[in-house]
Amino acid sequence: MSIVVLGVNHKSAPLDVIERVTISDESLPKSLHGLVSRDHVRETVVLSTCNRTEVYVVAEKFHGAFADVSDFFCEISGLTVEELQPHFYSQHDDAAVSHLFEVASGLDSAVLGETEILGQVRDAWEKARSESTSRTSLNLLFRHALEVGKRARTETSISKSTASVSHAAVEMATDILGTISGRKVLVIGAGDMGAGIARALANAGSQSVTVMNRSRERAEQLAQSVGAVVSHIDDLQNAIREADVVLTCTGAGDAIISVEDVRRARGENHNSPLLIVDIAVPRDVEHEVGELPGVTLRDLHDLRDWAQAGIEARQQEAEEVRRIVGEEVERFGQEVKARQAAPLVAELHERAETIRRSEIERYASRLSGLTPEQREAVEALSKAVVAKLLHSPSMQLKHSAGTPQGERIAAALRDLFDIE
Repeated sequence: MSIVVLGVNHKSAPLDVIERVTISDESLPKSLHGLVSRDHVRETVVLSTCNRTEVYVVAEKFHGAFADVSDFFCEISGLTVEELQPHFYSQHDDAAVSHLFEVASGLDSAVLGETEILGQVRDAWEKARSESTSRTSLNLLFRHALEVGKRARTETSISKSTASVSHAAVEMATDILGTISGRKVLVIGAGDMGAGIARALANAGSQSVTVMNRSRERAEQLAQSVGAVVSHIDDLQNAIREADVVLTCTGAGDAIISVEDVRRARGENHNSPLLIVDIAVPRDVEHEVGELPGVTLRDLHDLRDWAQAGIEARQQEAEEVRRIVGEEVERFGQEVKARQAAPLVAELHERAETIRRSEIERYASRLSGLTPEQREAVEALSKAVVAKLLHSPSMQLKHSAGTPQGERIAAALRDLFDIE
């Protein structure tokens, strides 16, 4: 059995390709079940964010799983294997484990050390568990990945300074404008990213923030938490007309701001400056909007370039996190090997317990005169002797599991204790 990951991310592909392979929350259950129905996929977790879509599977054979998951990517994107192949990356076994641990730690993010990815990894795993596509192997892997992500952020400063895409978007806007204070800001989207943007704006001293979302109730909850006001999505053009800055991050799936929307919103004031930062995937804003007079449009691609300075500044912390990841990959491997030995250890103890009970029953007549307390003492003594005798071979089996020595020990124990 192998753990395999195949994916497309911000490092391997342009934004328009990432958009094509992004999987919405609504489509995720169907995608999970579609994957495990394929010939070579036994378990799967799908991680789809604004920066990546990765498929983790447990498979009998790497090449068979690679072909199955490649076909899946082609189906959801409408692209051919030849078109996607240059953008794929894949890993298996320890390399796949290391990749997930780096993702959970924020090492593989556009904004180094970002905190949002850890929650996204957790959500992806929980969704797969709820759909029963993540079982023993991937449950062990993803539980460990969350521990690694937490350890990286606790023991290092990898997540200090700019540590999320939403915060980076606000910082980039501030960098472009010089200050966000006194600017009228429109935030479109009230999900996790929108909430992060709104909080970052409040911390940056923005006094005029309008929140817009398809669900008015959610928009009102967010606006109340940061002292903003709410505008309905139907009033989009008027809201753009009033704004100096628009930050958008919905999960709409299609562009919600067209060239015509912005042109009509700006009217005769078409030369007044307007900054739009679109961090949605797929993008919320038509690309041509950036060509309108006075409009500056930035997207995730621009944000990644801007965040590069922060990445370079935190390379020392990144190295420390890589050391932690290396330790955890080794620890995970040992845990997997120990679990592989667990069935034989259980059989060994069961066999010994059967022998112990048989001997107690054989001497039942001689023990009949004992008091209940004395009988309990005999039971406890015999169990303790068996446990001590089996402790050393059990530990040897666990520590050497997955090695030639472990196979020899396992074979010897099966012969000695007559275990099939």
